[in-house]
Amino acid sequence: MLLTLDLQFFAGEKTEKATPKKRQDSRKKGQVLKSQDVTSAIVLLSVFIFMFFAAGLMLDNFFVFFRESFTHFIPIHTMNEDQVMLIYMSMIKQMAVILLPIMIVAVLASVAANLLQFGLLFTGETLKFDLKKIDPIKGLMRIFSIKAIVELLKSVLKISFIGTVTTLVIWMNFGEVLDLAFSTPQMTLLTIAKLVGMMGIIASLVLLFISILDFLYQKFDYEKNLKMSKQDIKDEYKNMDGDPLIKSKIKQRQREMAMRRMMSEVPQADVVITNPTHFAIALKYDEEQMDSPIVVAKGADFVAQKIKLIAKEHKVVMVENRPLARSMYDQVEVGDRIPEDFFKTVAEILAYVYRIQRKI
Repeated sequence: MLLTLDLQFFAGEKTEKATPKKRQDSRKKGQVLKSQDVTSAIVLLSVFIFMFFAAGLMLDNFFVFFRESFTHFIPIHTMNEDQVMLIYMSMIKQMAVILLPIMIVAVLASVAANLLQFGLLFTGETLKFDLKKIDPIKGLMRIFSIKAIVELLKSVLKISFIGTVTTLVIWMNFGEVLDLAFSTPQMTLLTIAKLVGMMGIIASLVLLFISILDFLYQKFDYEKNLKMSKQDIKDEYKNMDGDPLIKSKIKQRQREMAMRRMMSEVPQADVVITNPTHFAIALKYDEEQMDSPIVVAKGADFVAQKIKLIAKEHKVVMVENRPLARSMYDQVEVGDRIPEDFFKTVAEILAYVYRIQRKI
């Protein structure tokens, strides 16, 4: 009894790798290998690299924006609604020219990061309402879980690393920072833009390095959650292929139906060729409809005895020919025509049977 319980316990322990079907089902539910930090790092890095190389164009657009704003500025007490809308639309267009390329780069980088991690996937499973998601007990368990502690450590690590590298960038360019007090507004903007770009790119690279570590952890956690027990695998195969017990019953029922059909053909046979105790072959021949005789039933041992019993009840002639019965049992299936090798022997047997029938 104890041994049975131990086997059941170990059968329920999730120690096996997930099957392809389990992975496919999880993917359909939106459960995929993904690190949000990888997406964030790639997006930030792409945006800062774009801003670093497109800084000149953006600067020109900023100057156009401010020039348009101050040129079209009209004292507020003299404005009407149409003038306000014209200025508003002009400012919106100028801001769109500046910000839209950055947004497009961010969107493309986000899509590329997700495709890189789990490929193309469209599913609505994650949008379905689930009461388990608002369960307060499970919510507390998630807050104080190992995963939450890992996320906290990751956040502390990111803040520490990014804070350190940005401080180092400022420290290495501390002289330029001090000179800002004596610089012109244009030089001040250029210096700040350069420092911000450097800090953004370096911080993004640091975040990308951390995200790679996070991706490896997410992969470990993902594989761990997908693991299956031996019983789960057995149940999956049963669901895919059907319960073996049910399948065996279906096959048994099919055999029984085939046997009944075969036995129902024996009374219409012209002759049953036998090996007295082991084999029985029932043949039928219609000169007008058939080119050669066909096997309507065959069997060995118990089935052979049943064929002979039915043949006897319906007065079908039985002829003993041991070599022929054995050879035909091995070479010819039910419903097939007999091979040419047996034509002469079978023709002699049928001629003998027809003579007996005429005498009767």
